[in-house]
Amino acid sequence: MSDAVVTSRGLDFWYGTFHALKNITIDIERSRVTALIGPSGCGKSTLLRVFNRMCDQVPGARLAGSLQVLGRELAGKSCDVTGLRREVGMVFQQPNPFPMSIFDNLVFGLRLAGTNDRETLERAVETSLEAVGLWGALKDRLHAPAIGLSADFQQRLCIARAVVIRPSILLMDEPCSSLDPVATQHIEELILRLKHEYTIIIVTHSMQQAARISDHTGYMLLGELVEFDATATIFRQPRDKRTEDYISGKFG
Repeated sequence: MSDAVVTSRGLDFWYGTFHALKNITIDIERSRVTALIGPSGCGKSTLLRVFNRMCDQVPGARLAGSLQVLGRELAGKSCDVTGLRREVGMVFQQPNPFPMSIFDNLVFGLRLAGTNDRETLERAVETSLEAVGLWGALKDRLHAPAIGLSADFQQRLCIARAVVIRPSILLMDEPCSSLDPVATQHIEELILRLKHEYTIIIVTHSMQQAARISDHTGYMLLGELVEFDATATIFRQPRDKRTEDYISGKFG
């Protein structure tokens, strides 16, 4: 697939002796929302973490096969993980603002990369908060503690913190699971806006959410990618009976 930014062929991953991902072959297109669904423990969050080598933090982690992200081969030991993570941002299940001001949260990554010019930092803060729809609400509170924000604002702040360094890919691991329905709607609307600038890969436990916001969906089971296709096809005409059983509620 010519417009793929993530491509894997026969990808396997182990935690020690546990074979967590089995023979994963997938192409993920640029400027699309791709959802990974499946029952708990199926490997979807593991696959997401493999995409920016966060899996390296687990002792005994091992990759085999081919995985290319933005043209980089990740399965080899020579991968520049720091450079990769500048290009592949991550948003977690629980909002995790740093115990510092809203402003300092947003410029953390820029400062880490060596950017200290005040005007540049201020412009980046405004741009990132505008992107997540929070500039109007927070522009006069930038030096207030980030942990004092509501859960909805905290999660949107974490997304702003991820996009402020302008990654190409944004990984989201169940970003709405701790939010109420109104806050979830805000995040979903944000994802649909952001996909025009970023490639978004989201793990979700909600099939309804996958159906609402994603262009492509992959169904995972026991470490295998059972089926991957356009979201409309997965939900209306799945090819594999295991996918059909999961979508229809007969399993999982």
